[in-house]
Amino acid sequence: MKNLLNHIEEITLMGPGPSCVDTSVLNAMATPTLGHLDPFFIQIMDSIKERLQLLLHTENKLTIPVSGTGSAGMETCFVNLIEKGDPVLVLINGVFGMRMQDVATRLGAAVDTLEFEWGTPVTVAAVREKLAEKSYKIVAVVHAETSTGVKNPVPDIGQLLKGSNTLFLVDAVTSFGGMEIRMDDWGIDVLYSGTQKCLSCPPGLAPVSFSDRAVAAVKARKTKVPNWYLDLTMIINYWEGATRAYHHTAPVNMLYGLYQALQLILEEGETSVCQRHLDNHLRLVDGLKALGIDMLVAPDCRLPMLNSVHIPENAEDAKVRSALLREHKIEIGAGLGPLAGKIWRIGLMGHTARPENVDRLLAALKTVL
Repeated sequence: MKNLLNHIEEITLMGPGPSCVDTSVLNAMATPTLGHLDPFFIQIMDSIKERLQLLLHTENKLTIPVSGTGSAGMETCFVNLIEKGDPVLVLINGVFGMRMQDVATRLGAAVDTLEFEWGTPVTVAAVREKLAEKSYKIVAVVHAETSTGVKNPVPDIGQLLKGSNTLFLVDAVTSFGGMEIRMDDWGIDVLYSGTQKCLSCPPGLAPVSFSDRAVAAVKARKTKVPNWYLDLTMIINYWEGATRAYHHTAPVNMLYGLYQALQLILEEGETSVCQRHLDNHLRLVDGLKALGIDMLVAPDCRLPMLNSVHIPENAEDAKVRSALLREHKIEIGAGLGPLAGKIWRIGLMGHTARPENVDRLLAALKTVL
């Protein structure tokens, strides 16, 4: 039987994720597998936690990678905190805010939403007005909305919630590793991310972090966490303490990959990594402008790692993306929801965010168009 793995070609991943992976991360994942309770593997686990805390600027003890993609991180946060009837406010300006609403509703929460035009940020004044009407257990927002390329004002929303009993939950799937996140300073109680975006590790793990307040809320539940696999009251016993209790078999080699990916960010320096993302974003914007291609999002709330661009007139969405992939081995993303067929989403995430990739894409786009 033909082995399809022998026929995989290297693609420059410039879509909304996954991103390109450094060879050292792939090599780390090929390191000999240890048992998930092996003493040396426990040391690696502890080091991963320390690295995540450092890059999230948090002292939260419960800062761990969940076994699963970013969506598993989202489910982990909601399923551990929500009980039936809990009041939840979700701020929506794209697909992933809608996904938060869906998950919270499935768990029986009393979900209110504030919705904003796709391609524009959440308005702090509108959130302030909504919070004056009602108290919520959770306010949830996406930091970097992958479907539109918009950066939401997370620090300002956190300031609105300061001193309240409301838990502030943030989706940082696309932002973590590409722009600064100061979890404690911004008043974020609960955060989840994924490895496949700016961390430049293959999909499969979801870093999450819970503040002491959030952990207390989980422990104060009147009912059991409805999802056994993502129940942090049990998982925490595997990631913390002198004696580690088996919950589920950890994806050992994926954790090796995350360890190395975090190591690369620390070696380059967090500030330098964030600046690299911004510099390559600006390089892309200038190059697209020269080709007559405009950005969807206003400059003051654009993401550096996810660039939404208007599809030029007379350019066929799918045909251009197909030609880039087939002829130039470059992947870019399509628009979603109301933006389908109207925009392309160009990712400059993690290892992908390099000038040679920007220049290669611009040259390929010029040829294809």
